[in-house]
Amino acid sequence: MKGLIFSVKRYSIHDGPGIRVTFFMKGCPLNCMWCHNPEGISPFPENVIISDKVGEREFSNSKEVGKYYSVENILEILEKERVFINQSKGGVTFSGGEPMLQFEFLFEALKACKENGYHTAVDTSGYSSFENYKSIIPVTDLFLFDIKHLDEARHIELTGVSNIGILDNYRILLNSGKDIMVRVPVIPGFNDDPDHLKKLKQFLLSTKTESLKKINLLPFHKIGSSKYKRFNIPYKMDNVEPPAKGRMQELKEFFSEVGVKVKIGG
Repeated sequence: MKGLIFSVKRYSIHDGPGIRVTFFMKGCPLNCMWCHNPEGISPFPENVIISDKVGEREFSNSKEVGKYYSVENILEILEKERVFINQSKGGVTFSGGEPMLQFEFLFEALKACKENGYHTAVDTSGYSSFENYKSIIPVTDLFLFDIKHLDEARHIELTGVSNIGILDNYRILLNSGKDIMVRVPVIPGFNDDPDHLKKLKQFLLSTKTESLKKINLLPFHKIGSSKYKRFNIPYKMDNVEPPAKGRMQELKEFFSEVGVKVKIGG
């Protein structure tokens, strides 16, 4: 069994505790307007043209995005980084895309990582069946769980899918006993209005269990905007500017009332 991965990030410090290796799995059922990893949307390998300019000369090369890895390949990569992982109390994170879209491979990879002594984390949109989440709970130490919008109609407008199952999965995982870090993308004009933020804070307060360890506020950025042209995907966020640092600090203080650590960024 193999999984399709579009990027492997070593020495990752934003996808869970310690130094980690993050595997970005290809394919996502959501179509978030602000997505900064458009290369992770398609569930298939893709060929793109990468252009580089040296002086007045421009060079173009074809690059395949998406490579198949076996569980053994995953373990080989982790073994090379084990000393850093162990010293920092880090581990391995499976992100995406949406890793649950390749559920069978994800389960086998998580199981093997746990058997080899690695702390495991899954970065997820929450969009999968509860049966799938229930299956990986025993082999997952930490869930990085995205909450993008509480209103179903608005969630469909922004991401293309309903949030009903997502919020149900969040509630259930909160009672699983596993650690959860909530990730909230802060997208000006989309989900940062006062009414929604108040409702989100109340939702986090009313559902909170000991499993909720941290809230990560992820400010919108345009770092991935140049990728869209390569994948022939229209970029819809040209007129949206990243939130100011002062605004993010205000939101950090606002969500601190939930009673858990709040961090700006991953």
